[in-house]
Amino acid sequence: MTEAGNDGRGWSGDRLDLDAYLARTGYEGERTPTLDVLRALQRAHVTSIPFENGNAVLGKPVALDLETVQDRLVRGSRGGYCYEHVVLFASVLERLGFEFTALIGRVTLRNPKILPATHALIAVRPADDDRLWLCDVGFGSGPLEPIEIADGVEVDLDGWKFRVERRDGVLGIDEWWLHQRGEDGWMDRHTFTLLPQYPIDFAVGSHFVSTHSRSPFTARLFAQKFSATHHHRLDGATWTTFRPDGSSTERKIEPAELERVLAEDFEIVVEKEELAQLEQGLASA
Repeated sequence: MTEAGNDGRGWSGDRLDLDAYLARTGYEGERTPTLDVLRALQRAHVTSIPFENGNAVLGKPVALDLETVQDRLVRGSRGGYCYEHVVLFASVLERLGFEFTALIGRVTLRNPKILPATHALIAVRPADDDRLWLCDVGFGSGPLEPIEIADGVEVDLDGWKFRVERRDGVLGIDEWWLHQRGEDGWMDRHTFTLLPQYPIDFAVGSHFVSTHSRSPFTARLFAQKFSATHHHRLDGATWTTFRPDGSSTERKIEPAELERVLAEDFEIVVEKEELAQLEQGLASA
């Protein structure tokens, strides 16, 4: 599925600072390509590294080379959006010897219109398990662990519930749908196929997400911090906290609160100059 080398298919796992990554996520387990390790790695990743689109909002480049991604998500007190998370996680999987394929998905959540296929995902086949597992580490709201890619699979991960569905697609290509349980029942989250994607595909999609005027990520700050007990989401000035039972609380934050809220509740620390621009964006929204 994944190949090393200079043909554009590899994920630079040989250049990953693995010890720094594991320290960042708090993972202290084995370093073997097994299902148990995969589960533990994903749980550590999604509960440690936040989701955020600060650079896109500020009009700064979002580079996907591994060194830049490591500087932000591993060595820095920042997060990233799906492409950055998946580039990092793919390099970890490659370094540890997992067999996997990068994928692209189309977000369907709360939107009846067809949106661009710009959500990065990974399908993994552990060495000790014949099944194919979906690792969705870059959505910002879990899941805590991989989910088997099989029609009708339902999982309950510490109260966060998900369901996988297969639908017939065009030209006989299966479409896979991930549903998430909310306060109002099951809702579509995103759809994807198993067509392999490579770093250059992510670069193209990320360029649209981080620069195009129709991308919501260029218009307003969006940050998320996820754990087994809650999911914090900051959408512009609206701060919502979701819980596994589907309940939620919501309030508006003032620009003067932004630095504290980002640091304390989202574990994101931005430079003073960047903070001033983000505060101005909240004030003018």
